[in-house]
Amino acid sequence: MTGTWIAVLVAAASCFAIKLAGHLVPEHWLAHPRVARVASLVTVALLAALVAVQSFGAGQAVVLDARLAGVAAAAVALALRAPFVVVVVLAAVVAAGVRALG
Repeated sequence: MTGTWIAVLVAAASCFAIKLAGHLVPEHWLAHPRVARVASLVTVALLAALVAVQSFGAGQAVVLDARLAGVAAAAVALALRAPFVVVVVLAAVVAAGVRALG
């Protein structure tokens, strides 16, 4: 149990140090167009990775289930420029419907 708390405290200190380092970076470094472009792309990549892991993962296995249908419905709704609330509700309804059907 002590090892777990040490790991939690080290992780918290690391997160704090990374946040602090971000505040200490000179402003002109962040104003460079390449840095801004990379920062925006990293955000999108991390969000896409999170969606992929949560949609297709179960432990260490890849699973294709009702979540895939929900994500597909959300993608179609987004392509049709539906409001975000509609996208979320539609994905939930489609996933629940697929689960109910079998």
